[in-house]
Amino acid sequence: MPAEPAAGIAREVTDISRLPLVRLLQLASPTLPIGAYSYSQGLEWAVEAGEICDAAGAQTWIGDVMEWVVAPGDAAACWRLLEAARDGDWPRLAKWNSWFRATRETSELRAETEQTGGSLVKLLHDLGLLDGSVAEAMPALAPVTHPAAYALAAQAFAVPVGDALTAYVWSWLENQVLAAMKLVPLGQGAGQRLLLALGARIPQVVGTATSRDDADLSTFAPGLYLASARHETQYTRLFRS
Repeated sequence: MPAEPAAGIAREVTDISRLPLVRLLQLASPTLPIGAYSYSQGLEWAVEAGEICDAAGAQTWIGDVMEWVVAPGDAAACWRLLEAARDGDWPRLAKWNSWFRATRETSELRAETEQTGGSLVKLLHDLGLLDGSVAEAMPALAPVTHPAAYALAAQAFAVPVGDALTAYVWSWLENQVLAAMKLVPLGQGAGQRLLLALGARIPQVVGTATSRDDADLSTFAPGLYLASARHETQYTRLFRS
């Protein structure tokens, strides 16, 4: 009968196994210095136009974007980018990076993903997390989008792709709710209720994203992109998109 491991060794193994979770929390934290908090993705114009005037309106707007854009498009592309980064498949990573950038329908949304993606890559470089093979692949990714940079970060932190995708959607949701809290405005309690209700839909979003065929990815949402385009000329605003 094999001897049981010493308590100290077992505890050390358990502690090490938690490290990917720690890195995931760091990656999904709103304190990550990439500037994501400064974008509303058209939500600011929707409030200005009276489309959103309370918590119920904010939940409907954000929930619709989750269903019609994030699940079948943004998160589905991020899933493919996460898999490509995990496998070191740089041509595939470049392909879906280009696809994602091409689906940004307005100059604001394109500038947002390029700015946050570039900032995240710079952070990874500053932290010494970009190895030689990734550095060689970077020219093909220029300009790098946010989900592509996120995929490289998840790979560098050894975060499982399923967990990384869940955190990616959560970060998007949290930023949208924080924007709604500032713009509508909503109180802290209302914001937490939004996160509770909309967060419950994230497993379904992840399921949709991971089960879509490549040819079925879609970000078709004219109302969202009209809101983003109109925000570009909005007279007063707090957010950059």
